[in-house]
Order: sequence, then C-alpha cells, then structure tokens
Amino acid sequence: MTEALTQLLNTLGLEKIDTNIYRGQTPKTRNKRVFGGQVFAQAMRAAQDTVSGERMVHSQHAYFLRPGDPRVPILYEVDGIRDGRSFTTRRVVASQRGKAIFNTELSFQVMESGLSHQVDMPACVGPEELEDDSIRWARLKEAMEEKSQDSSNVNYHSDRPIDIRSVNPLDLVNPSAREPEQLVWLKANGTVEDINGQADRPLHHAILAYASDFNLMGTALLPHATNLMNPKLQPASLDHCIWFHDDFRADEWLLYAMDSPRSSHARGLSRGSFFTRDGRLVASTIQEGLMRLHKD
Repeated sequence: MTEALTQLLNTLGLEKIDTNIYRGQTPKTRNKRVFGGQVFAQAMRAAQDTVSGERMVHSQHAYFLRPGDPRVPILYEVDGIRDGRSFTTRRVVASQRGKAIFNTELSFQVMESGLSHQVDMPACVGPEELEDDSIRWARLKEAMEEKSQDSSNVNYHSDRPIDIRSVNPLDLVNPSAREPEQLVWLKANGTVEDINGQADRPLHHAILAYASDFNLMGTALLPHATNLMNPKLQPASLDHCIWFHDDFRADEWLLYAMDSPRSSHARGLSRGSFFTRDGRLVASTIQEGLMRLHKD
C-alpha cells in the first residue's frame, strides 16, 4: 500500500467522540479549502458506522454549504432518521467552529435480487496504454516554474491516493473548446486489505465517493475553453450525489465516463458513470458546480 493511500484510509478513519458524533481530520495541504470529496466520503463513513453490516449504502445526496478550513477538525453529527425493514436512512451534518459546512442524506438497503439492465460501457483504450495524469501535472509545474510563471494553481502531487489516467488528456495551458465529455481510468493507488478474506464493501464505497469528485466539475468547463487553472474562475461544488448499483473494488481499474448536459447562470451540471473492466456499471454520480467567471 502506498503512503498516499495509507493517508487517505487514515483520513477516512473517523474518531467517535460521542453517540452519533464523529471527528475527522484533514491531511496537511497547501489548499485553502478542504477537498469536497473528503467531506463527502467522511460523512459516508460516519453514517456507515451507525448502520448494521448487512445494509449497504445505495445513494447519497449532499450540499456543500461553506468552504471547509483544512486547519480545523470537522465534526460529523449523524441523525438516525429511520430504520425500516429493507431501507435505512441517515442524515449527517458536518460543521466547523459551530457552523454547518456540509449536509447530506444517505439511504442504505438490505441487498436483494430484482430486475436488472444497464447501458453499455464506452469503448476506449485500457489504462495500461495511458500515462498517469500526475506525471503530466509534474511536467507542467516544472515547465511553468522554469518560465517563472505562477504555478500556484498547479498543486498536484505525484504520490496521490487515487491513480487517474485520462483517455483524452486536456491541454491545461492552452485549452480549446471541446465537447463536454471525458473518459478517465481510476483506482486506489495501492491494494486495500480485505477483512477475513472478504472485501470491506463500505470502505470501497467511501473511497469511490472520495474519487468521484475528481474531474467532474471540469467536464462542464470544456465547451468554454477554460479550466480550473484560470485565475478569473471562481469554482465551487454546490451539491453532489452518488448511487451504487453493484459490487466493485476501488483498488481495481474503473472507467469514469463523464458528460455535462448543461451549464447556465454560472452553474454547470456534470454526470458520471463508473464501469468495471468487464463492462458492469457499478455506480453513477451527478454534481452541480459554481462556474463564476470574473471579468477582472
């Protein structure tokens, strides 16, 4: 297991400080805000701890209310709304300094069989034929530093908890307008240990929830010939939802197929689908993000 993945798993390991109250930490970072995927996944872990093991999360719906301060611990308070015969519902509020920064609702279900269908997985090259995105970012940062340009927006470490490989890499320096679609392969950067020979499904769900925040908002920016490196752009996640359809391992390659059907009123809507190597659609996600472009 890599050091970066170990750090992520430690980040997802919350401290229980009271009944239904948990405390989460943020790893040291130069970022001024907590990564949205971290809060999303930590809230899931808090809720999972209050639900019996035979019930798996099948959906999570969340709103980002205030920027999270990475220097301050995050408190997660779980509200046990309902425990039914088949479904369990939880609400989680994350707060810092006495103010809510995030709230979410999750639904858990006892696994059962039923009608099944899915769309086809997009055809594309496999991850073995693609370059790790972190290598491209490292080259970009080095080139910008050599030209004495401000590289403060290029804060991408080579040792990351999630290995991401873009099928059609973006030109981050000179972006051009393109269709609002992206395909990337991703997986945990290391092997997640099994428990008694079985995959820890709740943990794999949380890792994928964390990873689902990568690249998604940027998809809505593609038709506008800009990206998150634009200093005039004010981006922020507004809400985020994820649905789990089938079993998977977050430490095995998944194809993340993203598209953006619409942007308007300084907001962009992006959708994502996760496919296993054998073509199973195992999770879906939707996010709306703020895309406020300042003139000055």
